[in-house]
This record gives sequence, structure tokens and C-alpha cells, in this order.
Amino acid sequence: MSQKADNLIAVLDAGSAKTRFLIAELNDGALRYRGHGIVDSAGTRKGVIAELAPAVQSINQAATQAEDRADATIEQCIISIGGPHIRGLNSRGGISLGTRLREITREDVRAAVDRARSISLPPDREIIHLLPQQFVLDEQAGIHDPVGMVGNRLEVNLHIATCSASAQQSIVTCANKAGLEVTETVLESIAAAEATISADERELGVCLIDIGASTSELIVFFEGSVAHTSVIPIGGDHFSNDLAVGLHVTPPEAEWIKCQYGNAVVTSVSQLTEIELQGMPGFEPRVVRQRLIGEILEPRARELFHMLRDNLRQGGVLEALGAGCVLTGGGARLAGLLDVAESQLRVPARIGSPVPLSRMPQELAQPECATLIGTLLYTHRTSVMRAAEDHSLRAKLRAIFAGSL
Repeated sequence: MSQKADNLIAVLDAGSAKTRFLIAELNDGALRYRGHGIVDSAGTRKGVIAELAPAVQSINQAATQAEDRADATIEQCIISIGGPHIRGLNSRGGISLGTRLREITREDVRAAVDRARSISLPPDREIIHLLPQQFVLDEQAGIHDPVGMVGNRLEVNLHIATCSASAQQSIVTCANKAGLEVTETVLESIAAAEATISADERELGVCLIDIGASTSELIVFFEGSVAHTSVIPIGGDHFSNDLAVGLHVTPPEAEWIKCQYGNAVVTSVSQLTEIELQGMPGFEPRVVRQRLIGEILEPRARELFHMLRDNLRQGGVLEALGAGCVLTGGGARLAGLLDVAESQLRVPARIGSPVPLSRMPQELAQPECATLIGTLLYTHRTSVMRAAEDHSLRAKLRAIFAGSL
């Protein structure tokens, strides 16, 4: 019999190709896998909800699978959000602390962040994350946490991640109609980074590109902070569609061909190997050279990383990738893609697989589940940080009242 549990955390990743739902249990500060559900997505197009009813059904099916495996009833969840509507920008603002030096408090930090976020945004934009890059105290830069330091003026360099308000509301509405209350929204690239990028890589400078079905989400870390976020309008489906057109096969067969025989580097494929294609309905099967598949896929792969390189250059972070590039998401599985990434960006590249949870099945320890696992890890880490801040504030208040007695 399923039971409700206060120590369960549920996360939803409603992608263009798959809808994934994960339930984890929190025991003594540690996360442990309880159940998951994965179904084909419906009602989505190019990374956004196009039809509510099919999308609601996909979410409901994935959540039901996860609840059955976890033997629990879930009423709340955290969702990840991505797509071509994501925008990132940098801002700077600060506050004066008075003419005399005084100690920086947590409230001062919040006030500086609020000042930096006070920029003009279009009415259809919604802020997802406020990500401090560094604080500047009396012109002394490079400070990550100024609380407890003393000074006259506090400024902050802030990265602001925004999304389309209507696109965000659409996915929230779908979750609500599936019987789930959405308690938090997490940017997909931040979630994927949480599960795949190390602290050393964040410090040296690294670009994570999460290659989904419709789009590729990217995020750059430098000196431990988010320096740039953006979206490239190319995903795994574009590779499959190229094959479907070039080989005259159905989209499902094109996807299968890509996974089984695809390679983004033509010269890595033998000129002698041949494969049989079923082709379109009503036509006879035929044999083609496997190298032809690479000839179709390589230009698309080069286009993806050429657009990525231009995006990084425009963002001023192309030269900040001391730790290289990390590819994750289902699209990262394409053979030869790492070679294309290294040749276009001229930095080392690797595949990013998510950190496994305790008792988690092996099928989830794959690049396509990085956003799902990362959403869970990010939510847990930020909740622990907020709890620590609240505890510290309560301790200070108790000390103040005790001193006044």
C-alpha cells in the first residue's frame, strides 16, 4: 500500500523526446533512490509545450511509474526548464554601507543582489535564477562570500537566468493537471552541471553543453561561478531528421540508424562497410555504404559546434575554458562528437555522466539522465544551504535576546 512520506523528493524532466520522473528518499542528509518513470514525450515541439492534454498524459504516466516503484504517493515536485526561450545576462549593482566601516550582514548581501537584479526586462520574461559571480567590497574584487567582512560599499556581479513566462507556466500547468504541485523550477543546464561538473572544473573554467532532442543548453563556469548561459537551436532530432531526408527512411528508422551506425567523423568509418535499410513503406529494402551516414551527420555536428564557438565568443568566455568542454544529454552519445568538439573549440572534451545515487539502477547513470539527477542534487544542496542560513540567523537572534536579558 502506497504511503505519503515527508522525506521524499520528486523531480520532473519533461523533455522533447522523453518525460522522466524520479523519486528519492532523504535519510540522515543522504539521498537514496526510491523509484523512477520514463515515457515517450507527447505534446511538445521544439522544446516547449504545444498541446496540453498529451503532455499532461506523459507526465502522469511517468509519475505513476515512479510512484509504483517507490510505493509512495507524490503530491509535489521540482521541475527542470529549458528550451530556445532561455536567456542569460550579466548585471552589476551595489549598495552604500555608510561613511564608517561596518560588518557585512546577510541582509546587506541580499540588498546588493536586489539592486543588481533591478534591470528592465520585457514583460514576458521570468527570472529563474540569480547567480552571484563575485562581490566587490570597496573596490576589492574576487570575493565569493563577504558576510563578516567590513567596508563602506558592497557591489555584486550577477548572472541572471530568465525564461519565457508563458513557457514556464505551460509546464507548471501540465504538472498541476497531472496532480502535482510545482514547488521550484531549476534551469536544465544548471541541473545537468550539478550532476556532471566537478568543483575543480568550475574553478578552471568549463563549458557544459547538454544536447537534448530539440535544443542544446549550454552553461559556462569560471572561477567557481556561472559566467554564461545560452541555448543552441540544434539537438539530436536534427541529426535524425537529416538522416531521414538523406537516406529516404522513416524518422524511427533514422533514429535507430544514428544510434547503431552513426559517426560524426566521416574518416572514422570504413569505406567498405555496408548496411541494409528498410526505407519508406512500399519500397524495397536497399543497401548503402555506412560512410554515407557519416557524410550526412558530420556537417550537422560541425554546424552545432561552430554555433557554440560563436556563442561563447560573443559571451566573452571562449578563452576561459581551462578545463575544456563536457558533453551530456542523449545527443552526446553520437560517436565522433567529442572529436568534432575538440577540433572546433580547441580544448579537451569528455562525456558527462551523472553522479549515481545510492541504490540507483544503472539505466539512470547515463548522459540523457544528467538533468534529472542534477535537478535532484541541486534541490537538495540548496535546501541544505537555506536550512544552514536559517539556523545561523536563529542562533544570532537567540544571542541578541539573551544579551538583552
